[in-house]
Amino acid sequence: MKYETVHDVTIPKIGFGTWKIGGGSRPDPKLDPVSLAALHSALEVGYTHFDTAETYANGHAEELLGRAIREMGVRREALFITSKVQPAHLKYEQVLKSCEASLNRLGTDYLDLYLIHWPRAGGKYEETFRALNKLVRDGKVKHLGVSNFNLKLLKQSQSLSETPIVTNQVPYSLSDRSYVKNGVLEYCQQNDILLTAYEPVNTGNLRSNKTLEAIAKAHNATIFQIALAWLVQQPRVITIPMSFNPQHIKENFDAADIVLTNEELTQLTNA
Repeated sequence: MKYETVHDVTIPKIGFGTWKIGGGSRPDPKLDPVSLAALHSALEVGYTHFDTAETYANGHAEELLGRAIREMGVRREALFITSKVQPAHLKYEQVLKSCEASLNRLGTDYLDLYLIHWPRAGGKYEETFRALNKLVRDGKVKHLGVSNFNLKLLKQSQSLSETPIVTNQVPYSLSDRSYVKNGVLEYCQQNDILLTAYEPVNTGNLRSNKTLEAIAKAHNATIFQIALAWLVQQPRVITIPMSFNPQHIKENFDAADIVLTNEELTQLTNA
């Protein structure tokens, strides 16, 4: 596994996303067995960074993640757990309450990273960061970040946070370069902020990419592994793919070890 280190925190280049674990926007108990099996597989393979949120299955994803960690007997200190507060809960007391609820569902005393999940239309974040800064001072959160923030909001969050903003989690992949075009990626790379790429593979678009197929064949890898390797080799970029399939879970993890040539990186970027 490759890692990125910013502001004295080291995070694996590839983590495990938990959107769809335990349901969509609402809990679906029928998915519990397959969800727990996926989490067990990820822990067995060696994933140590897990990304979740209070909105994922309305908190049930956090519950299942906490349960899987206990069932596998993994030490909390060996893991890096990220969760997020939703835009409807950005007032001072709401932030504190949301974090406490996430900690309870996960069965942990602290979060390694806590993000504002989405910006709120016309939102003012002074009150939000007053709560987030308190959570850091109280030891309930180690690091702060944001998600889906444009450049203006990212800079605003930096000015309000008492500690460095560690990441901006945004959609980024071979088929989605919107946060390259809006300047966020370059700003993150120049200012020691990780860009956490979610939705790193888009099945439909990738399957029609002949350049990707050729490079995958040359490395005896899947197109999805190459798409992840392309992200991983970029400075200050990490990613959080998700799968219920044990084989794909391992393939995603192993993608961090694929080394693409500069020519291949350029071909993929320009494809």
